[in-house]
Amino acid sequence: MTSSASTAATFPTGRVAALAIAETLVWAGMFYSFPALIAFWEADLGWSKTELAGAYSAALVCSALCAPFMGRLIDKGHGRAVLTTCAVIGGLLVGLLSQVQASWQFFVIWLAIGVCMSGCLYEPCFAFVTRMMGGEARRAITRITLIAGFAGTVSFPLAGFVSEAHGWRVAVMTFAVIILVVAIPLFRYGTALPAPEEEPEERSKLPDGSSDLRRAMAKPTFWLLGVTFVMIGLTHGMVITHLLPMLAEQGIAVATAVLAASMIGPMQVAGRVAMMVVERRMSMQVICAVSFLFMIAAISALIGAMTWPALLAVFVFFQGSGYGVTSITRPVVTAEILGRKGFGSISGALALGFMGANAAAATLGAALWEIGGYATMRWAIFVLILIGGSAFLTAMALARRQPAT
Repeated sequence: MTSSASTAATFPTGRVAALAIAETLVWAGMFYSFPALIAFWEADLGWSKTELAGAYSAALVCSALCAPFMGRLIDKGHGRAVLTTCAVIGGLLVGLLSQVQASWQFFVIWLAIGVCMSGCLYEPCFAFVTRMMGGEARRAITRITLIAGFAGTVSFPLAGFVSEAHGWRVAVMTFAVIILVVAIPLFRYGTALPAPEEEPEERSKLPDGSSDLRRAMAKPTFWLLGVTFVMIGLTHGMVITHLLPMLAEQGIAVATAVLAASMIGPMQVAGRVAMMVVERRMSMQVICAVSFLFMIAAISALIGAMTWPALLAVFVFFQGSGYGVTSITRPVVTAEILGRKGFGSISGALALGFMGANAAAATLGAALWEIGGYATMRWAIFVLILIGGSAFLTAMALARRQPAT
Protein backbone atom coordinates (compact mmCIF):
# COMPACT_ATOMS: atom_id res chain seq x y z
CA MET A 1 0.00 0.00 0.00
CA THR A 2 1.02 3.62 -0.42
CA SER A 3 2.87 5.07 2.48
CA SER A 4 1.22 8.42 2.97
CA ALA A 5 4.01 9.92 4.98
CA SER A 6 6.84 8.93 2.69
CA THR A 7 4.90 9.74 -0.45
CA ALA A 8 3.86 13.11 0.84
CA ALA A 9 7.50 13.93 1.44
CA THR A 10 8.23 13.39 -2.25
CA PHE A 11 5.34 15.64 -3.29
CA PRO A 12 6.59 19.14 -2.44
CA THR A 13 4.40 22.22 -2.36
CA GLY A 14 5.94 23.49 -5.59
CA ARG A 15 4.64 20.52 -7.53
CA VAL A 16 1.15 20.94 -6.09
CA ALA A 17 1.27 24.61 -7.12
CA ALA A 18 2.37 23.62 -10.62
CA LEU A 19 -0.57 21.24 -10.96
CA ALA A 20 -2.92 23.92 -9.60
CA ILE A 21 -1.84 26.51 -12.17
CA ALA A 22 -1.88 23.93 -14.97
CA GLU A 23 -5.43 22.94 -14.02
CA THR A 24 -6.47 26.59 -13.97
CA LEU A 25 -5.21 27.06 -17.52
CA VAL A 26 -6.70 23.90 -19.05
CA TRP A 27 -10.05 24.62 -17.40
CA ALA A 28 -9.90 28.19 -18.75
CA GLY A 29 -8.85 27.14 -22.25
CA MET A 30 -10.91 23.98 -22.77
CA PHE A 31 -13.96 24.22 -20.54
CA TYR A 32 -14.73 27.90 -19.91
CA SER A 33 -13.66 29.09 -23.36
CA PHE A 34 -16.98 27.82 -24.74
CA PRO A 35 -19.36 29.93 -22.61
CA ALA A 36 -16.88 32.81 -22.87
CA LEU A 37 -16.92 32.78 -26.68
CA ILE A 38 -20.38 31.46 -27.64
CA ALA A 39 -21.78 34.95 -28.26
CA PHE A 40 -18.89 35.77 -30.61
CA TRP A 41 -19.36 32.48 -32.48
CA GLU A 42 -23.07 33.06 -32.87
CA ALA A 43 -22.56 36.58 -34.19
CA ASP A 44 -19.73 35.76 -36.60
CA LEU A 45 -20.58 32.27 -37.83
CA GLY A 46 -24.34 32.66 -37.97
CA TRP A 47 -25.05 29.33 -36.30
CA SER A 48 -27.85 28.99 -33.78
CA LYS A 49 -27.35 28.68 -30.05
CA THR A 50 -28.79 25.17 -30.33
CA GLU A 51 -26.12 24.11 -32.85
CA LEU A 52 -23.32 25.63 -30.80
CA ALA A 53 -24.57 24.30 -27.46
CA GLY A 54 -25.10 20.87 -29.03
CA ALA A 55 -21.39 20.63 -29.78
CA TYR A 56 -20.50 21.54 -26.21
CA SER A 57 -23.01 19.11 -24.70
CA ALA A 58 -21.66 16.35 -26.96
CA ALA A 59 -18.14 17.17 -25.76
CA LEU A 60 -19.20 16.83 -22.12
CA VAL A 61 -20.95 13.52 -22.82
CA CYS A 62 -17.85 12.27 -24.63
CA SER A 63 -15.72 13.36 -21.68
CA ALA A 64 -17.98 11.47 -19.29
CA LEU A 65 -17.86 8.29 -21.38
CA CYS A 66 -14.06 8.38 -21.58
CA ALA A 67 -13.52 9.10 -17.86
CA PRO A 68 -13.49 5.43 -16.71
CA PHE A 69 -10.89 4.52 -19.36
CA MET A 70 -8.65 7.41 -18.31
CA GLY A 71 -9.03 6.31 -14.69
CA ARG A 72 -7.87 2.79 -15.52
CA LEU A 73 -4.78 4.18 -17.25
CA ILE A 74 -3.96 6.22 -14.17
CA ASP A 75 -4.40 3.15 -11.95
CA LYS A 76 -1.80 1.37 -14.10
CA GLY A 77 0.74 4.12 -13.42
CA HIS A 78 0.26 6.20 -16.58
CA GLY A 79 -1.04 9.31 -14.85
CA ARG A 80 1.75 11.58 -16.02
CA ALA A 81 1.31 10.50 -19.63
CA VAL A 82 -2.48 10.85 -19.47
CA LEU A 83 -2.44 14.37 -18.04
CA THR A 84 0.28 15.75 -20.30
CA THR A 85 -0.78 14.01 -23.52
CA CYS A 86 -4.42 15.04 -23.16
CA ALA A 87 -3.38 18.61 -22.39
CA VAL A 88 -1.09 18.71 -25.46
CA ILE A 89 -3.72 17.32 -27.83
CA GLY A 90 -6.41 19.46 -26.22
CA GLY A 91 -4.34 22.60 -26.68
CA LEU A 92 -3.77 21.78 -30.36
CA LEU A 93 -7.49 21.17 -30.85
CA VAL A 94 -8.41 24.46 -29.20
CA GLY A 95 -6.05 26.15 -31.65
CA LEU A 96 -7.64 24.23 -34.52
CA LEU A 97 -10.98 25.84 -33.67
CA SER A 98 -9.58 29.02 -35.21
CA GLN A 99 -9.77 27.37 -38.64
CA VAL A 100 -13.37 26.12 -38.61
CA GLN A 101 -15.66 27.18 -41.44
CA ALA A 102 -18.47 24.63 -41.18
CA SER A 103 -20.63 23.54 -38.24
CA TRP A 104 -19.65 19.90 -38.64
CA GLN A 105 -15.98 20.84 -38.20
CA PHE A 106 -16.87 22.72 -35.02
CA PHE A 107 -18.82 19.71 -33.72
CA VAL A 108 -16.07 17.16 -34.45
CA ILE A 109 -13.34 19.28 -32.87
CA TRP A 110 -15.39 19.73 -29.71
CA LEU A 111 -16.00 15.99 -29.52
CA ALA A 112 -12.23 15.46 -29.59
CA ILE A 113 -11.72 18.20 -26.98
CA GLY A 114 -14.20 16.30 -24.82
CA VAL A 115 -11.95 13.23 -24.93
CA CYS A 116 -9.00 15.39 -23.87
CA MET A 117 -10.96 16.99 -21.02
CA SER A 118 -11.55 13.52 -19.60
CA GLY A 119 -7.79 13.12 -19.24
CA CYS A 120 -6.60 16.48 -17.93
CA LEU A 121 -9.30 18.20 -15.85
CA TYR A 122 -10.09 17.63 -12.17
CA GLU A 123 -11.05 13.94 -12.14
CA PRO A 124 -7.81 12.53 -13.67
CA CYS A 125 -5.67 15.04 -11.79
CA PHE A 126 -7.23 14.06 -8.46
CA ALA A 127 -6.95 10.38 -9.31
CA PHE A 128 -3.23 10.90 -9.93
CA VAL A 129 -2.76 12.88 -6.72
CA THR A 130 -4.69 10.30 -4.69
CA ARG A 131 -2.61 7.46 -6.13
CA MET A 132 0.60 9.27 -5.29
CA MET A 133 -0.29 10.69 -1.89
CA GLY A 134 -2.87 8.31 -0.44
CA GLY A 135 -4.38 9.74 2.74
CA GLU A 136 -2.42 12.98 2.32
CA ALA A 137 -4.12 13.80 -0.99
CA ARG A 138 -6.88 15.88 0.59
CA ARG A 139 -4.66 18.89 1.24
CA ALA A 140 -3.22 18.84 -2.27
CA ILE A 141 -6.70 18.54 -3.81
CA THR A 142 -7.91 21.45 -1.67
CA ARG A 143 -5.07 23.69 -2.81
CA ILE A 144 -5.47 22.74 -6.46
CA THR A 145 -9.19 23.56 -6.48
CA LEU A 146 -8.59 26.74 -4.52
CA ILE A 147 -6.39 28.13 -7.30
CA ALA A 148 -8.20 26.53 -10.24
CA GLY A 149 -11.44 28.04 -8.97
CA PHE A 150 -10.31 31.22 -10.72
CA ALA A 151 -10.30 29.56 -14.17
CA GLY A 152 -13.51 31.32 -15.16
CA THR A 153 -12.07 34.60 -13.89
CA VAL A 154 -9.16 34.08 -16.30
CA SER A 155 -11.21 32.84 -19.25
CA PHE A 156 -14.09 35.32 -19.53
CA PRO A 157 -12.11 38.60 -19.41
CA LEU A 158 -9.32 37.24 -21.63
CA ALA A 159 -11.76 35.89 -24.23
CA GLY A 160 -13.73 39.12 -24.25
CA PHE A 161 -10.71 41.42 -24.49
CA VAL A 162 -8.91 39.51 -27.25
CA SER A 163 -12.11 38.88 -29.23
CA GLU A 164 -13.10 42.53 -29.14
CA ALA A 165 -9.62 43.64 -30.17
CA HIS A 166 -8.61 40.96 -32.69
CA GLY A 167 -11.53 38.55 -33.18
CA TRP A 168 -12.47 35.21 -31.65
CA ARG A 169 -10.08 33.24 -33.87
CA VAL A 170 -7.14 35.01 -32.26
CA ALA A 171 -8.75 34.41 -28.86
CA VAL A 172 -8.85 30.61 -29.27
CA MET A 173 -5.27 30.67 -30.56
CA THR A 174 -4.34 32.61 -27.41
CA PHE A 175 -5.90 29.90 -25.25
CA ALA A 176 -4.07 27.24 -27.25
CA VAL A 177 -0.70 28.95 -26.80
CA ILE A 178 -1.29 29.35 -23.06
CA ILE A 179 -2.09 25.64 -22.70
CA LEU A 180 0.84 24.46 -24.85
CA VAL A 181 3.50 26.90 -23.64
CA VAL A 182 2.56 27.30 -19.96
CA ALA A 183 0.28 24.46 -18.82
CA ILE A 184 2.20 21.58 -20.41
CA PRO A 185 5.56 22.33 -18.73
CA LEU A 186 3.72 22.77 -15.43
CA PHE A 187 2.02 19.38 -15.85
CA ARG A 188 5.37 17.79 -16.65
CA TYR A 189 6.96 19.31 -13.57
CA GLY A 190 4.00 18.68 -11.27
CA THR A 191 3.73 15.00 -12.22
CA ALA A 192 7.46 14.19 -12.06
CA LEU A 193 7.07 11.90 -9.05
CA PRO A 194 8.17 8.39 -8.15
CA ALA A 195 5.51 5.69 -8.26
CA PRO A 196 4.03 4.77 -4.85
CA GLU A 197 5.17 1.56 -3.25
CA GLU A 198 2.64 -1.28 -3.08
CA GLU A 199 2.65 -4.58 -1.31
CA PRO A 200 3.34 -7.48 -3.74
CA GLU A 201 0.55 -9.62 -2.32
CA GLU A 202 -1.96 -6.79 -2.81
CA ARG A 203 -0.89 -6.33 -6.41
CA SER A 204 -1.44 -10.03 -7.03
CA LYS A 205 -4.90 -9.93 -5.52
CA LEU A 206 -5.93 -6.84 -7.47
CA PRO A 207 -3.97 -6.90 -10.73
CA ASP A 208 -5.72 -3.99 -12.41
CA GLY A 209 -8.27 -1.23 -11.89
CA SER A 210 -11.13 -3.21 -13.44
CA SER A 211 -11.16 -5.73 -10.58
CA ASP A 212 -11.16 -2.88 -8.07
CA LEU A 213 -14.06 -1.30 -9.91
CA ARG A 214 -16.03 -4.55 -9.86
CA ARG A 215 -15.37 -4.84 -6.13
CA ALA A 216 -16.64 -1.29 -5.58
CA MET A 217 -19.70 -1.76 -7.78
CA ALA A 218 -20.74 -4.74 -5.68
CA LYS A 219 -21.26 -2.37 -2.75
CA PRO A 220 -24.47 -0.35 -2.36
CA THR A 221 -22.34 2.60 -1.27
CA PHE A 222 -20.97 2.88 -4.82
CA TRP A 223 -24.45 3.36 -6.26
CA LEU A 224 -25.48 5.69 -3.47
CA LEU A 225 -22.44 7.87 -4.18
CA GLY A 226 -23.33 7.69 -7.85
CA VAL A 227 -26.81 9.09 -7.10
CA THR A 228 -25.25 11.72 -4.83
CA PHE A 229 -22.86 12.99 -7.49
CA VAL A 230 -25.46 12.89 -10.27
CA MET A 231 -27.77 15.09 -8.21
CA ILE A 232 -24.96 17.56 -7.50
CA GLY A 233 -24.06 17.86 -11.18
CA LEU A 234 -27.66 17.96 -12.38
CA THR A 235 -28.96 20.58 -9.97
CA HIS A 236 -25.99 22.94 -10.24
CA GLY A 237 -26.01 22.60 -14.03
CA MET A 238 -29.70 23.52 -14.23
CA VAL A 239 -29.25 26.47 -11.88
CA ILE A 240 -26.28 27.92 -13.78
CA THR A 241 -27.53 27.42 -17.34
CA HIS A 242 -31.02 28.79 -16.67
CA LEU A 243 -30.29 31.45 -14.06
CA LEU A 244 -30.20 34.48 -16.40
CA PRO A 245 -33.41 33.69 -18.34
CA MET A 246 -35.10 32.67 -15.09
CA LEU A 247 -34.35 36.03 -13.49
CA ALA A 248 -35.23 37.90 -16.69
CA GLU A 249 -38.63 36.19 -16.66
CA GLN A 250 -39.25 37.73 -13.22
CA GLY A 251 -38.32 41.19 -14.46
CA ILE A 252 -35.06 41.38 -12.52
CA ALA A 253 -32.63 43.83 -14.12
CA VAL A 254 -30.05 42.31 -16.45
CA ALA A 255 -27.18 43.96 -14.57
CA THR A 256 -28.40 42.46 -11.29
CA ALA A 257 -28.78 39.01 -12.84
CA VAL A 258 -25.31 39.11 -14.41
CA LEU A 259 -23.80 40.26 -11.11
CA ALA A 260 -25.49 37.38 -9.27
CA ALA A 261 -24.25 34.83 -11.82
CA SER A 262 -20.71 36.21 -11.84
CA MET A 263 -20.43 36.10 -8.03
CA ILE A 264 -21.12 32.37 -7.77
CA GLY A 265 -17.52 31.59 -8.85
CA PRO A 266 -15.88 33.74 -6.15
CA MET A 267 -18.25 32.23 -3.59
CA GLN A 268 -17.01 28.77 -4.62
CA VAL A 269 -13.48 29.84 -3.76
CA ALA A 270 -14.72 31.37 -0.50
CA GLY A 271 -16.36 28.06 0.38
CA ARG A 272 -13.12 26.19 -0.23
CA VAL A 273 -11.19 28.65 1.95
CA ALA A 274 -13.72 28.19 4.75
CA MET A 275 -13.40 24.43 4.37
CA MET A 276 -9.63 24.69 4.85
CA VAL A 277 -10.28 26.47 8.15
CA VAL A 278 -12.65 23.85 9.55
CA GLU A 279 -11.27 20.65 7.96
CA ARG A 280 -9.12 19.82 11.00
CA ARG A 281 -12.17 19.89 13.25
CA MET A 282 -14.72 18.39 10.89
CA SER A 283 -14.46 15.25 8.75
CA MET A 284 -14.76 15.54 4.98
CA GLN A 285 -17.90 13.40 5.02
CA VAL A 286 -19.57 15.82 7.43
CA ILE A 287 -18.47 18.75 5.24
CA CYS A 288 -20.04 17.02 2.24
CA ALA A 289 -23.29 16.56 4.17
CA VAL A 290 -23.26 20.22 5.20
CA SER A 291 -22.76 21.24 1.56
CA PHE A 292 -26.17 19.71 0.81
CA LEU A 293 -27.70 21.84 3.54
CA PHE A 294 -26.12 24.87 1.87
CA MET A 295 -27.51 23.89 -1.54
CA ILE A 296 -30.97 23.36 -0.02
CA ALA A 297 -30.72 26.83 1.54
CA ALA A 298 -29.65 28.19 -1.85
CA ILE A 299 -32.59 26.84 -3.85
CA SER A 300 -34.95 27.91 -1.06
CA ALA A 301 -33.55 31.43 -1.31
CA LEU A 302 -33.87 31.35 -5.10
CA ILE A 303 -37.53 30.35 -4.79
CA GLY A 304 -38.05 33.21 -2.36
CA ALA A 305 -36.13 35.65 -4.58
CA MET A 306 -38.91 35.42 -7.15
CA THR A 307 -40.93 37.48 -4.64
CA TRP A 308 -38.14 39.23 -2.72
CA PRO A 309 -35.17 39.87 -5.08
CA ALA A 310 -32.93 40.73 -2.12
CA LEU A 311 -32.74 36.99 -1.40
CA LEU A 312 -30.58 36.64 -4.52
CA ALA A 313 -27.58 37.53 -2.37
CA VAL A 314 -28.43 34.65 -0.01
CA PHE A 315 -28.80 32.31 -2.98
CA VAL A 316 -25.40 33.30 -4.42
CA PHE A 317 -23.64 32.79 -1.09
CA PHE A 318 -25.07 29.36 -0.34
CA GLN A 319 -25.00 28.04 -3.92
CA GLY A 320 -21.43 29.12 -4.54
CA SER A 321 -19.97 28.00 -1.23
CA GLY A 322 -22.05 24.80 -1.04
CA TYR A 323 -21.24 23.63 -4.54
CA GLY A 324 -17.67 24.91 -4.39
CA VAL A 325 -16.52 22.41 -1.78
CA THR A 326 -17.93 19.45 -3.72
CA SER A 327 -14.92 19.57 -6.08
CA ILE A 328 -12.87 18.56 -3.04
CA THR A 329 -15.34 16.37 -1.18
CA ARG A 330 -16.21 14.15 -4.17
CA PRO A 331 -12.76 12.57 -4.61
CA VAL A 332 -12.00 12.52 -0.88
CA VAL A 333 -15.23 10.87 0.28
CA THR A 334 -14.99 8.42 -2.63
CA ALA A 335 -11.59 7.29 -1.34
CA GLU A 336 -12.80 7.19 2.28
CA ILE A 337 -15.97 5.22 1.57
CA LEU A 338 -14.86 2.95 -1.29
CA GLY A 339 -11.12 2.72 -0.63
CA ARG A 340 -8.06 3.92 -2.55
CA LYS A 341 -7.32 0.70 -4.45
CA GLY A 342 -8.17 1.27 -8.09
CA PHE A 343 -9.21 4.83 -7.26
CA GLY A 344 -8.77 6.04 -10.84
CA SER A 345 -11.18 3.45 -12.24
CA ILE A 346 -13.70 3.98 -9.43
CA SER A 347 -13.66 7.77 -9.56
CA GLY A 348 -13.78 7.65 -13.36
CA ALA A 349 -16.90 5.47 -13.24
CA LEU A 350 -18.55 7.84 -10.76
CA ALA A 351 -17.51 10.80 -12.91
CA LEU A 352 -19.46 9.26 -15.77
CA GLY A 353 -22.71 10.01 -13.95
CA PHE A 354 -21.61 13.39 -12.61
CA MET A 355 -20.35 14.70 -15.95
CA GLY A 356 -23.23 13.16 -17.85
CA ALA A 357 -25.64 14.93 -15.50
CA ASN A 358 -23.82 18.21 -16.16
CA ALA A 359 -24.21 17.66 -19.88
CA ALA A 360 -27.93 16.85 -19.57
CA ALA A 361 -28.75 19.64 -17.11
CA ALA A 362 -29.54 22.36 -19.66
CA THR A 363 -31.83 20.09 -21.69
CA LEU A 364 -33.65 18.76 -18.63
CA GLY A 365 -34.11 22.28 -17.31
CA ALA A 366 -35.60 23.36 -20.64
CA ALA A 367 -37.96 20.36 -20.61
CA LEU A 368 -39.14 21.23 -17.10
CA TRP A 369 -39.67 24.84 -18.20
CA GLU A 370 -41.85 23.68 -21.07
CA ILE A 371 -43.93 21.54 -18.68
CA GLY A 372 -44.61 24.14 -16.03
CA GLY A 373 -42.28 27.11 -16.35
CA TYR A 374 -39.27 27.93 -14.19
CA ALA A 375 -41.29 27.48 -11.00
CA THR A 376 -41.52 23.76 -11.81
CA MET A 377 -37.78 23.62 -12.45
CA ARG A 378 -36.96 25.31 -9.14
CA TRP A 379 -39.09 22.88 -7.13
CA ALA A 380 -37.65 19.95 -9.09
CA ILE A 381 -34.15 21.12 -8.13
CA PHE A 382 -35.24 21.28 -4.47
CA VAL A 383 -36.47 17.67 -4.59
CA LEU A 384 -33.36 16.43 -6.46
CA ILE A 385 -31.06 18.00 -3.86
CA LEU A 386 -33.02 16.25 -1.11
CA ILE A 387 -32.61 12.95 -2.96
CA GLY A 388 -28.86 13.52 -3.33
CA GLY A 389 -28.42 14.45 0.32
CA SER A 390 -30.42 11.43 1.47
CA ALA A 391 -28.35 9.12 -0.74
CA PHE A 392 -25.15 10.49 0.73
CA LEU A 393 -26.30 10.18 4.34
CA THR A 394 -27.26 6.56 3.64
CA ALA A 395 -23.83 5.91 2.09
CA MET A 396 -22.18 7.40 5.18
CA ALA A 397 -24.20 5.17 7.48
CA LEU A 398 -23.40 2.02 5.49
CA ALA A 399 -19.72 2.92 5.27
CA ARG A 400 -19.45 3.15 9.04
CA ARG A 401 -20.73 -0.39 9.33
CA GLN A 402 -18.38 -1.69 6.61
CA PRO A 403 -15.22 0.47 6.44
CA ALA A 404 -13.45 0.83 3.06
CA THR A 405 -10.62 -1.60 2.36
